[in-house]
Amino acid sequence: MLDNLFVLSQYLTPQHTLSRTVGMLADCKQPQIKDAFIKWFINRYQVNMAEAAKENPSDYPCFNDFFTRELKPGLRPLADDSTQISCPVDGAISQLGDINHGKIFQAKGQDYSLIDLLGGDVARAKPFMGGKFATIYLAPKDYHRIHMPLAGTLREMIYVPGKLFSVNPLTAEKVPGLFARNERLVAIFDTEHGPMAMVLVGAMIVAAIETVWSGQVAPPVRQLKVTEYPAEPTNPITLNKGDEMGRFKLGSTVVLAFPENMVEFKEELMAGSVVRMGQAFGKLPNA
Repeated sequence: MLDNLFVLSQYLTPQHTLSRTVGMLADCKQPQIKDAFIKWFINRYQVNMAEAAKENPSDYPCFNDFFTRELKPGLRPLADDSTQISCPVDGAISQLGDINHGKIFQAKGQDYSLIDLLGGDVARAKPFMGGKFATIYLAPKDYHRIHMPLAGTLREMIYVPGKLFSVNPLTAEKVPGLFARNERLVAIFDTEHGPMAMVLVGAMIVAAIETVWSGQVAPPVRQLKVTEYPAEPTNPITLNKGDEMGRFKLGSTVVLAFPENMVEFKEELMAGSVVRMGQAFGKLPNA
């Protein structure tokens, strides 16, 4: 009963207004406010500040700077074997597996459309049909920068407006098509081994999504926006494996998609597996 009430409350809550209001609080630089907020958050979610480049909570100008904190150098060694892909984030696997008939498994009794996830364009989704997907949930205590699983050149960025439901496991079980309903940013990269889609999914209280090439993604009008990048630009946006590609200001979920036969995930990975950015996540059988 309590679980159902929690999910129902999300339908009734003014999701965007609440999230933007919290976002303004998270940008507050008043020491008395931001220090109290940061310390409460660390205690509430058991954040491991020993991993942070700045361990003292008061050293962060605002909550958002704390939330997107850097880690100490060398803490997340990269799977540097050229035949492997690395995990893009710290978090826990929600689901991973095959994209069957254009559907991605969300939770027991729930799946959603790959086409919808990527912004509604059939041609954009076609290369990933029959391929593999991985959905990784970032809890509040996690490191919230997102890194490249392998080297790639940006081809297309799509902002998709939508709801802001929570993306925790409970909501994933209860809200149909959750990841294809929430606001999200889709980045399509070309790699040596084929295309790769990285989808940064917004959620309740997520104040913003950023990328390293465009900064904060917050269109003045909440409507679908496609930005294409030329195949041979003067200054292509090319990122190496392990490079930061974006970050969440308050946590959410990343969905990866790969074409058929491009990637084989590590056998030990399954729903619920805790993962760390940089660890070996899968191999490229044709590398």
